[in-house]
Amino acid sequence: MRRTIAVACTTLLLALAAGGCGEEDTTDGTGGADAGTQTAAGAEGEATTAGTTAETGAATTAAAAEGEPIKVGFMYIGPPGDSGWTFEHDEARKYLEQQLPNVETTFLDSVPEANSGPAIDQLVAKGNKLIFATSFGYGDTVMQKAQQYPDVLFEHATGFQRSENVSNYFVQHWEPSYLLGIIAGRMTKSNRLGYVGSFPIPEVIRDVNAFTLGAQSVKPDVKVQMVFINTWFDPPKEKQAAKSLIDAGADVLFGIEDSPSVLQEAEANGVFAATWNSDMTRFGPKAFLSAVVLNWGDRYVERVKAVMDGSWKSEDYWGTLEEGTVELAPYGESVPEEVRTEVDEKLAGFKDGTFKPFVGPIKDQTGKVRFEEGHEVTFEEWVAWNWFVEGIEGQLPS
Repeated sequence: MRRTIAVACTTLLLALAAGGCGEEDTTDGTGGADAGTQTAAGAEGEATTAGTTAETGAATTAAAAEGEPIKVGFMYIGPPGDSGWTFEHDEARKYLEQQLPNVETTFLDSVPEANSGPAIDQLVAKGNKLIFATSFGYGDTVMQKAQQYPDVLFEHATGFQRSENVSNYFVQHWEPSYLLGIIAGRMTKSNRLGYVGSFPIPEVIRDVNAFTLGAQSVKPDVKVQMVFINTWFDPPKEKQAAKSLIDAGADVLFGIEDSPSVLQEAEANGVFAATWNSDMTRFGPKAFLSAVVLNWGDRYVERVKAVMDGSWKSEDYWGTLEEGTVELAPYGESVPEEVRTEVDEKLAGFKDGTFKPFVGPIKDQTGKVRFEEGHEVTFEEWVAWNWFVEGIEGQLPS
C-alpha cells in the first residue's frame, strides 16, 4: 500500500527530532519560500559528461522485485503551499505516487540550505534509497552525504556537481522566458520593464537576459530595470520591489520568486506581470500575461523507474519545451489575439528547432560585443552566462 509521510521542518535550527506535520494544502499561495533554483553559494559550472551506471541501487531494485515499497525522499526549501517552486515539486511527488503505487514518499519542507545535513540524515534513517534535493544551495551537503551514504542515490535540482550516486536536473528556462519577453515588449507602453530577481546567480542572470532579448526583438529600445531581493520568498519584500519598479515607470513585471506578490502588486496598480514556476492567474487575472511552468512529474517517475529496474545513471538533465518539463502557461485575458498568434509560432519553432533567436551580435551593459555577429549561443554558454545584456539597468555584485 502506498503511504505518504509528511514531516515539516519548522525551525531554522532544524533539530528535526521535534518536526511538526508537513502542510499539504497547496491552495492558498502564501505558504512559504521557493528555492529550487540557486543561492548566492556559487555559480553554475558547465554540464559535465554522462556518468556511469550506479551500482548503489541494487538493494532497492531487489526490494522492488520482492514487492516491497520503494522509499523515496524529498527535501524542500519551502512549504508545498507556496504556489511556486516547492508547490510544483510536491505536485510531482503526488503524481509519482499515483503513477507508481509501490512507492512510499517522505518529504521534509522548509529545510534551510545552510543546515540541510540533518534533514538528509533523517531521510536516510527512514529508509529512503532515492532522495530529491530540490534547491541549489543543498549541493555541497548532498555531495558530502553521498560519500557518507554510498548506497543512497541523490537527484539534485539545479545542481552542477555529480558523482556516481549524485545526478542533476533542471530545465532550459531561457526559451519560455524569451517568449515572455516578446509578450512584454508587445504589451509595454512605457518601454520600461521590471524584473524582480531572487539572487544574483547564473540562473537568474540568464533568465533576465533571455527576457530582455525577447522584448528587444519586438521593441529594440526597451529597458529592463533589475532589482535583487536576496531571498526566495518574502511577500512584503517582493511587493516592495514590484512597487519600486512600477513607480520608476515599469508597466510589465517579471522575475524569479515564488509567491504571487509581484503579480498581485501589478494587478493593484493596473500594470501587467508574468510569473515563474506555476500558472498564478487566479492571483491577478487582469494583470497576468503568462508564466514559466515547471512539470517535474514525468521526470520523477522516470528516475524512480530507473532505480527499480537497475538502470539509474548519474547524469545532467535539462528539460525542454518539446518534452514538456517546462512550458508556457495559457495566456492571460489581457493578451491580444495577434500577440498570442505571434508567440504560438515562436513556441512551435522552439519545439521543433526551427526558431533560433539567440544569435550575435549580443552586447553586454557596457556596449562590448560578447557574442559576435552570426554566433549562435551554445548550451554551455547559456549555463555559464554571468553578465547582463545591453538594455538591463542594474548591477551585479563585483
